[in-house]
Amino acid sequence: MAEAERIIGTPDDTPDAARAEQRPGGHASGERPGAETARTPAGAPGADGTAGAPAGVDEQAAGADGTAGGAAGRPRGKRRVAVLFAVAAIAYALDLISKMIVVAKLEHHPPIEIVGDWLRFEAIRNAGAAFGFGEAFTVIFTVIAAAVIVVIARLARKLYSLPWAVALGLLLGGALGNLTDRIFRSPGVFQGAVVDFIAPKHFAVFNLADSAIVCGGILIVLLSFKGLDPDGTVHKD
Repeated sequence: MAEAERIIGTPDDTPDAARAEQRPGGHASGERPGAETARTPAGAPGADGTAGAPAGVDEQAAGADGTAGGAAGRPRGKRRVAVLFAVAAIAYALDLISKMIVVAKLEHHPPIEIVGDWLRFEAIRNAGAAFGFGEAFTVIFTVIAAAVIVVIARLARKLYSLPWAVALGLLLGGALGNLTDRIFRSPGVFQGAVVDFIAPKHFAVFNLADSAIVCGGILIVLLSFKGLDPDGTVHKD
């Protein structure tokens, strides 16, 4: 009898590890299935092989309004506005400096030929719009330029597109350049003549402000054809 008990073994002689192996899942006594998963550090590969994300990442990725990125859109918009005013400041400064040089060095002097007779610098006082059109409507063009500046300033609050920032910056700088002439040059306030000096052959005389306005307008037309709006969205007709 003793020999049979030695061979078969009693329940008290069975090790805990052996009893654990007999249970489904192979977990030792006192351990809950899935405990290893609970101890898995954040960011470690999951059961499906994909990297786990730390807790709270999804909440941080979504903004307070429920959109991805949250408040990140606001600094991006501020950068676009900064680009707009930087482009406008450069365009305005170049136009203002060029006109000061033309008035001081070229006015009442013979034209300067740059590329033969195809391109020359010639100081001209223009009371009309860009390229010398509409000289009888100086005050109207002054009001229009001021209105354009106000509209661009209001539109800047919803600006999230870099190409639109450049285009509006060119328009703003050009409008400010010619408006400065309208206000401060003779014959009087809001009736001042704009200084033009770039004279291509068989074409109207213009200045850098006119060039900035035209380039900004062309860029806006191209952006509109592509369906890109100032707020950065793209629409398709």
